[in-house]
Amino acid sequence: RLKPFNRLQVILQHLKMSKQTDSTAEVLLEKRGGAGIITLNRPKALNALNLSMIQQIYPQIKTWEQDPETFVIIIKGTGGKAFCAGGDIRAITDAGKVGGRLAQDFFREEYILNYAIGTCKKPYVALIDGITMGGGVGLSVHGHFRVATEKTLFAMPETAIGLFPDVGGGYFLPRLSGKVGYYLALTGFRLKGRDVLKAGIATHFVESEKLPALEKDLIALKSPSTENIADLLNSYHVKSKVDQEKEFVLGEHMDKINSLFSANSMEEIVKKLKEDGSPFAIKQLETINKMSPTSLKMTLRQLREGASMSLQDVLTMEYRLSQACMRGHDFYEGVRAVLIDKDQSPRWKPAALEEVSDEFVDDCFKPLGNNDLKL
Repeated sequence: RLKPFNRLQVILQHLKMSKQTDSTAEVLLEKRGGAGIITLNRPKALNALNLSMIQQIYPQIKTWEQDPETFVIIIKGTGGKAFCAGGDIRAITDAGKVGGRLAQDFFREEYILNYAIGTCKKPYVALIDGITMGGGVGLSVHGHFRVATEKTLFAMPETAIGLFPDVGGGYFLPRLSGKVGYYLALTGFRLKGRDVLKAGIATHFVESEKLPALEKDLIALKSPSTENIADLLNSYHVKSKVDQEKEFVLGEHMDKINSLFSANSMEEIVKKLKEDGSPFAIKQLETINKMSPTSLKMTLRQLREGASMSLQDVLTMEYRLSQACMRGHDFYEGVRAVLIDKDQSPRWKPAALEEVSDEFVDDCFKPLGNNDLKL
């Protein structure tokens, strides 16, 4: 048997080790009070989501959903810069190039997680403090509550890398007011701070420095209902004065956005922008001209169809599109130009909207038989 002193040493050593492994874990899952707390913990990678994180978060949400002692699920990021800047695109690219399983598994499991969040029976609160893009949007936007701060930077920039605004973008984007969702999806426009609330993406706005207090109050609630949680969030929201007087950044352009982005085809949108000729329209044309023509056509159709579909059907459709992108050219070229070589000069194939045939786009939406996403 160990002498008491040695035993203490062993225990201390063990504690030190578990503390170390915890702080280096990519996602921290803990239960505090009546709250299940998910902390994305890859600050150096801006908390980008990888497959192992997805595989830890999903079963935990399902467990908490069944637990009578868990009343609220909170998700947040560490490091102060990002909630979650997206999915682990580099790893998916490497796998896709060699036909690796990850190109299927990542999207499949990510969308299953997005659906679990969208159908979660427990109130789900995402503290979207900092950069929230792509995969980070999927972890937050389908839950009951999204709390933005003055540091929130929201975007769906996928058309710039030969992808499309996935993770359920086809569900929530066309449901934003007017055509603002179409505009965000096609141009990758970045919304900051209170504008994320004004666009209808966040449900509440709270100053970043108040989040620890808010979290503490959420943890302390005694068997709260969704209404109790909403009341608490509202009480913080009404006290937040940062940028309160500011107009919505897209406010003055909403009429144009609603008319220009309501066209039935990308060619028509481009034609309308050219005819409009205003500085705003010209700027959008410049942006759209940089995007993958294939992605633009795929995205416009994704949103138009998604507008009347359930989240379940949207994610099934998006899984088909993700696999079409994995089979194609533009995704690998976009990742090369934006993330790897960083020359920002992707050579898209086809290079013009007119060259992306309707047949090709139709093909991207075709069922995958046994490989379809099953939710």
